[in-house]
Order: sequence, then C-alpha cells, then structure tokens
Amino acid sequence: MRADAGIVMTRLSVRHATTYSYAKPVRLGDHRLMFRPHDSHDLRLIGTGLTITPPATAIRWLHDVFGNSVAIVCFDVETTRLEIVSTVEIELFPPERPDFPIEPYARTYPFSYSAEEVPDLARTLERHYPDPDHRVDAWAKQFVVPDGTSEGGLIDTAQLLARMTLGIKDGFTYVAREAEGTQTPVETLQLGSGTCRDFALLMMEAVRSLGFAARFVSGYLYDPAVDGAAADTVGAGATHAWVQVYLPGAGWVEFDPTNGIVGSQHLIRVAVTRDPSQAIPLAGTWFGAPSDYLGMTVSVEVTARRNAGEPAGSPAGPPVVPSCGQAAPVPPAADRTAADQPPAEAPAA
Repeated sequence: MRADAGIVMTRLSVRHATTYSYAKPVRLGDHRLMFRPHDSHDLRLIGTGLTITPPATAIRWLHDVFGNSVAIVCFDVETTRLEIVSTVEIELFPPERPDFPIEPYARTYPFSYSAEEVPDLARTLERHYPDPDHRVDAWAKQFVVPDGTSEGGLIDTAQLLARMTLGIKDGFTYVAREAEGTQTPVETLQLGSGTCRDFALLMMEAVRSLGFAARFVSGYLYDPAVDGAAADTVGAGATHAWVQVYLPGAGWVEFDPTNGIVGSQHLIRVAVTRDPSQAIPLAGTWFGAPSDYLGMTVSVEVTARRNAGEPAGSPAGPPVVPSCGQAAPVPPAADRTAADQPPAEAPAA
C-alpha cells in the first residue's frame, strides 16, 4: 500500500518465541524482555501480545536510560519448561529509496558536529573496545576515498558510509552461532566472519574511529522471500542487529552491514543503545544445578499481512497486570545460573 509520495506502507506481523528446557523443576527468577518496537513516524505499533507459560505472577513495564520499552517479568513457580511468546503487528513507512538530506557543511567528510549537539552525542562518539594495533582504524580508513563525481577530490559523507556498509556485506561471511555474546571488532576482522551483531559492532566502532556518532540497534528484519518475493536477505529467522549513524540534517540514519541496506526499509527497531550488551532481547535467572539446563530454542517469524483483519495481539498498550513486588533474596553466585543469552546468537536461518 502506498501511504504517500515516495513512501510505501507495509503491514507486518512478528512472532518471537523462546523456549527453555530443564531436566528437573527449577525456580525461575525475574526475566527482562525487550520485544516492544519503537513507535515512530516511520513505524506505527498496531497491536501486541505476550504469552508466558507458566504464567508470570506480575509484569512491570519501564523505559531504560535510552528510552527503550522493557518488561520485567516476575515468577513464583518451579518448572521444567519456560516459554515466552511475543506477537506484534506494525505498519512500516520507509521511503522507497534512501533519502536523507544532510546539512551542507556535513555533506563532505570530515566535518564537525555543532556545539549544541556534541554534549548529547558524546558517549556515542567514543570508542568502546581496545584496538591496540589500530586494525579497526586501518580498516575504516580504506573507505575514506574521494568521490569520483565530486570536484576537488572531496569525500562524500553518505557515499563513505554506504561503501563501508557494502564493504562488510561483501567482505565478510555471515555465520550464525549458538555461542553467547558478541565478538570484538578486532576478532571479527581476524576471523573474517560473524553474526549480524558482530558486523553491527564492527561498523559502529569503525565509524566512531572516523569521528561519527553511532548507536547499536536490535530488532527484527523482514525478508520478502518469506512471502514469495525475490530477495537476498541474511539474518531473518532470529533477532537482527544494525547501526544508526547521526548525520546533521538527517538525524539518526540506519545502516545494515549484514545486508548492505541503507535506510530503514524492512528493519523493525526494538532497542537502540550505546553498546550491544545493553540490547539483549531476553535475559533472566533460574535457580538450580547447572546440569539441569537442557537448552534453548528461538523462533522468529516476520510476515506481511495480506488483509486488513484484526491485530494479532491486543491493542498496543502493555498488559494490565500487578506490579512486581520486592525481588526474593539472590543466592550466592555458585547457586544460580544465567538463564539466557541474546536470542540473536541462537540458531538462525
């Protein structure tokens, strides 16, 4: 459906299911969920649903330091299986082609952010990971080349960022893995491979090394091939990750280095943070022997809505449930086990 000149509206449904299995009944601690997309001018949240088995005793909603919507789920039960299913229906309003007007002074690189913006961008400008041999620096500088269409050997800012986005897509191998966490940028350069989270972190640190402000984004990716269209998309079937770069006049612009995408088309923002460790979709604790943990399965389905039926979930407001009370005392570290790792690192298509 066309919503406006140059903008095509797409209505999507997201189903994100996570299941944990245990050999013996374990006591569940609090779990932290980041499933609710960012409602904005280019993303309208139509409906949400949250099904938890066994049922939670309470759910408390909050906004984190970045303004992301977070649910704290409380339990008072022992179980051998925990299943959390989030359903979301949204409308996307991305432009057909990336079009972000940059202020004249920032259209060529290098440039400086204004004095009014620097205090608010400060932490997103800082490097967060060691690069003792300057490998990330050297890798990033290969994209700082004059634009052949510009006079005087000028370096076009948008083209520089687009070249780096495509450079990661074409120069690295996407490999899904079950291991917890995110590779450092140096590790990704050494291996020449990684997940979407690894590629997003590499690009974020690389553009920061060039003086750009950048943020990490976690969310979902719509693959048109799911609905029968021709597509060459990587990273669907799990949570996805990409980067935002702040450009004066254009604001925060999306770059997906895993797929070479510039702009927000097919990207569904859920969490926007300074570092990947702050954008874990699902994390929590359980109490029992380490050997009780049998494993986790994650399934993410993003499909286009073909008719104007009722939303998949409830209206877009959060469920009305009692607020969590004071958490139970936490036992010594030897008696508790982390319940989750980022679902983006789980088996993916």
